[in-house]
Formats: sequence, structure tokens, C-alpha cells
Amino acid sequence: MASSHRPLRVLTLASTFPAVAGDGTPSFVRDLAVGMAPDAETLILVPAVPGGAPEENGDGVSVRRYRFFFRRWEDVAAGALLENVRSRRSRLLQVPPLFIAQFFAVRRAVREHRPDVIHAHWIIPQGIVARWAARGVPTVVTTLGGDLYALRDPVSRALKRSVLRRAKAVTVMNEDMRSIAISLGADAATTSVRPMGAQVAQFAAAAAARGAARSGPVRLLAVGRLVEKKGFHVLLDALAGLPADRWELTIVGDGPERAALESRADGLPVTFAGQLTREELSRADAEADVAVFPSVRAASGDQDGLPVALLEAMASGCAVVVSDLPGLDEAVVDGESGVIVRSGDVEDLRAALARLIGDAALRSRLGAAAAERAQQYDVASVARGYLELLREAAGR
Repeated sequence: MASSHRPLRVLTLASTFPAVAGDGTPSFVRDLAVGMAPDAETLILVPAVPGGAPEENGDGVSVRRYRFFFRRWEDVAAGALLENVRSRRSRLLQVPPLFIAQFFAVRRAVREHRPDVIHAHWIIPQGIVARWAARGVPTVVTTLGGDLYALRDPVSRALKRSVLRRAKAVTVMNEDMRSIAISLGADAATTSVRPMGAQVAQFAAAAAARGAARSGPVRLLAVGRLVEKKGFHVLLDALAGLPADRWELTIVGDGPERAALESRADGLPVTFAGQLTREELSRADAEADVAVFPSVRAASGDQDGLPVALLEAMASGCAVVVSDLPGLDEAVVDGESGVIVRSGDVEDLRAALARLIGDAALRSRLGAAAAERAQQYDVASVARGYLELLREAAGR
């Protein structure tokens, strides 16, 4: 066993990762690794994406990107892998090469980095590759929702079962996901709910600097990739029934549903801001009065586990409205730190928004309580918990 006096060596595997730090791509994998430094020496191994350097070092972590396809078309990992494949089926051609390239990249990283433990984000593909390429290294598997809720065909279920049964520990975003993971063979004793952390301090500081509230329409904000499971179509339908001079909505994010959503929003006071950097997003959260997360179950079975964007909005002191899906309804206490509505129910969402738009005192009270509740999801605290879990899995 390695000495307990040196930092824990962690090999982190992921498929969603920023090309450049702070570029707006979800960065919870990087944030977690940074939060564990200097007590952990982490090498993050991720697929190549347009604009991403082959290697980079900073904030106490190292990042290595492996090539897997012709550079001109190598984009399946730019954002969310599963959603990218669904939006353009030709990207399926990139998936087998990605598996193969990741296999050899993991083998090389194990030889060179000599990790005490592997942290695989997502069961498929990272958990599978870790099992094949690094059989002797204990592995902790974190699933964020997409691979667990979707990919329900017999082959995918068998692959997920093989990974979960052999993992030293499994972490999930909510209790519903924990039940599903256990039903697939994960050990109940080592399967826990551990959401990803949010940069609570950064978003709270941006909110504190925003100054006095301005008059005018209530500012609504929706953040997320423009895909079915985010439920932005439900939000636009709900807002279409409210007086357009009382509110304005900013939608942050990009994705395959953008054109359809822009058409749906025609004539409404809606701005599509596209993907923002983290600094820009912190300002957008700070300027918002209400943040809305109207998530739904997609036709594929995919759904949110617990969006980090929700935790960031709460940290900013926004009054939040969320669907009653697992994870979201665990982060928010209805009527205390936000409002919970029935998923996919346009009328229920419209009524909740109308109430918040018309009641500034209610928005203020819910926003203050949300900011306080967000403290428990601060990335520094979450990182400490993951460090202890990885140490235990490594036998340290």
C-alpha cells in the first residue's frame, strides 16, 4: 500500500469537460478536482474537443485530452455526449473510436500516473473503460443521470450492471437514482447520494455586488442545454399566457432545440443569450429575480439528476421554481426555499410564475432562503467528502 503521507493519486475520467476553463461548459469535474488539491494529485483524462489543448496544468490539477477521430469532425464530446449523438446520428461513428482511444489512454495513464484510485464520471463510457483498461485499480463511479435514466436497452443495462457491481463505491445525484443503481447491482452499503458542488462563493459574491433592485419587468432566467429534458418548451407555453409587459426571460445555453424554441418564443419578451462563461453566468444570475428549472422526462427516459445551474442560481439569491423531479425536489423545500411545480404541467407552472411576478416580498424571502440552503452544496465541502470517499476506496 502506498504511504498515507503523500497526496492521494487520482485518475479522473470524464466525457463532458470545458475546452478552456470557465468557457461555459459544465465544469463540475474540474471544480471537484481543484477542490481536492493539494491533498490529491489528480490527472483528468478527457476526449479531445475543438479548442482544447492536448495537455494543461493549473489550479493543482493536470488535464490530458486524447485524440480519437478525424480532427475536422471530432466533436461528439463537445458538451453532453449522449445529447450530441441524439441531435446528430452521424456522430455515432465517433463513439467506437472514442471507446478504443480512451482504453489506450487509460492504460497509458495508469502506467505513468500510477493512481491509487480511479474516479469515473458516468457509467458509460468511462465506467466500462475503467473496468476493461485498469482492472487492478479500485474505481469509484459517479453517475449524473443521463446514463442511468436513459440507455435502457438490454445491452446497455447489462453493461451498467457489470460496472456497478464491481465498483468500490457509487455516487448519484438523488435518492431515486440511488434506488435504480442498487436495482442494477450496486452495493447499497457503498452507494450514496453526493451531488456535484457549485461555486457558491463566486455566485453569492456576484449577487452581493449587484446593488439595489431596479424597477420594471420581473427578470426571469432559465439556464441549461437546449434539449428536451430541460423543459424550456413548457416554460415558454406557460409564459405565453401571462401579460408580456410584466416579465422578461433570458435563456442561457445552446443546443439542438434552439431553433424550435426561438420559433415558440416569437413575439414574447425572450432573449436567447447562448452559452455564457462562468463569470457572465454569475452576473446573469445576480441580475435575475426568478430562475426557472422546468425539467421533464425526455422521450428517451433521460432526465436531470440535480443541475449545478440550479445550485448556482440558489447561491445567487434567486427565487427558484423547479419541477417535482427527483433531485430538484430534494434541493428545494417547497414554499420555503423555492416553489415546486408538477413536471410538464403548463398551468401549474404558469400559476407559480404569476404568483412570483406579482409578489416582490415573496421573491425576496424565497431567494434569501435559497441562498442559505445553497451553502450545503458548496464545492469546497463537497470536495472534502469526495476526497474521503476516494481515500477509503483506495485503502488509504
